[in-house]
Amino acid sequence: MDARGLQSFVCRRAPSRSARHHALNDLVDRCFASAGTPVTKEPTGLFRTHGKRPDGLTLVPWQSGKSLCWDVTVICPLAESYVSGSAREAGAAAELAASLKEEKYASIGSEYFSALIAVETLGPMNTSACQLFANLGRKISSASGDDME
Repeated sequence: MDARGLQSFVCRRAPSRSARHHALNDLVDRCFASAGTPVTKEPTGLFRTHGKRPDGLTLVPWQSGKSLCWDVTVICPLAESYVSGSAREAGAAAELAASLKEEKYASIGSEYFSALIAVETLGPMNTSACQLFANLGRKISSASGDDME
C-alpha cells in the first residue's frame, strides 16, 4: 500500500486489475457471441515479429472485409502518469491509454481492424470502445430481433 492507499489500483500486478481485465474481456466475448459473431480469445500468430497478441479476434470479417481484434486495458486515473490529464477531463486516462495501444497495434492495420478498449478503474472508457459497444448493441438487437436487447 502506498501513502495515498492506491497500491491496489495502480500496481500492474494488483489482483483487482487482473480481475477487471478478465471480466471485461469475457464481457466483450459474450457480446460478440450474442451478436452471432464467432471469436477466439488470445489468438496466436498475428504478430510474428514480437509475439504479442490481442485479447481476442473475430473469426469472420467485422468491417471492410477485415476481422476485428480487440485488446482490453484497465488503467487507474490516479496513477502518476495519468493524474494530471484526469484532473482536467473525465476519461482522459482512458483516451491516453488507448492512444498508446494504437502504437502497439499500428503494424496490423492493413490486415485487421482493431478495437482498443481502455477502461478507467473509476468509470470512463475511451471513445472507440464506446463506438464498438454501440455497433455490437445494434448487431445483438438485429440478431435477436429485439430492439431492447
